[in-house]
Amino acid sequence: MIFSGVTGTPQQATLDLRIEKQVQRDGIDMGVLSDGTAFLSGRGLARLCGVHNSVIDEILADWNADPQKPRVKKIKEILSGQGLYVETPIAAAVEIEGTQTYAWSDTVYLAILEYYAFDAQQGSRDQARKNYRVLAGKALHDFIYTQVGYDPRHQIPEHWRVFHDRVSLTNSSVPVGYFCIFKEIADMVVHLGQNGVHIDSSFVPDISVGSIWGRHWIDKELDNSYGGRIKFEHNYPLYFPQAKSNPQQPWCYPEMAFGEFRRWLREDYIANGKFANYVTNAVKKKELPPSVGQLAIAAYTQKGTQAALGQ
Repeated sequence: MIFSGVTGTPQQATLDLRIEKQVQRDGIDMGVLSDGTAFLSGRGLARLCGVHNSVIDEILADWNADPQKPRVKKIKEILSGQGLYVETPIAAAVEIEGTQTYAWSDTVYLAILEYYAFDAQQGSRDQARKNYRVLAGKALHDFIYTQVGYDPRHQIPEHWRVFHDRVSLTNSSVPVGYFCIFKEIADMVVHLGQNGVHIDSSFVPDISVGSIWGRHWIDKELDNSYGGRIKFEHNYPLYFPQAKSNPQQPWCYPEMAFGEFRRWLREDYIANGKFANYVTNAVKKKELPPSVGQLAIAAYTQKGTQAALGQ
């Protein structure tokens, strides 16, 4: 967490971040987190500084040691000279190629590189100095943006990111002639988002809709009317806990049944209170805060339902 040490009360940065984009260049793992922070892995930072990976691990372990270790003390002095106090040098715990590691934030890794370029007695000072001269200031930050193809001017707002990522993963996976639940309740998801309720890994309304619609399909023997439903491959974004069981195998339904699905969604699932029950249960399970649950249900008053379903 990084704090401004100039005036006033320090403002805490968030650690609840994930990888937006990531690449490896010359053995150096680098990327951008979901808040736009450019980062290096510990291994990548060690390579830039000309030291062994274990040295970077030691810096992390010693960051808040008492008494303060000379190396960390000097790095903190470099940061302090920029008006920064750093509680932890780690921006986030991330997974790269199946391995758990840490993302070192751009502010901190430049201070560490400066230390190894001019102050350290261990490691390759020539290598660190060369890299520091090339990458000091915003140069490394901008280099990482370029390498991963990240343009902060054209990023989707974080509160819409989950919806965007799930739509992207669904677009080409449904067989021709069929529809899937997530895509066909997109208007519901958008309407909820416009009312301040955004889906995430704990609020996944398509699971509720799909489960109840599936029971309706079987109870009414709709295979006989529209043809058989089939399974298709669906994947959750990698930052979802549900992604551990990817690929998923949900049902998709013949397009001929689409009109029946829309009628059922409007007249049964929403108007008969099944959506409100889903939200209420999510609040009871502490998957949703009560205030968010109230917003979600309020979005589906009769007026809200009509707006969501294009009436």
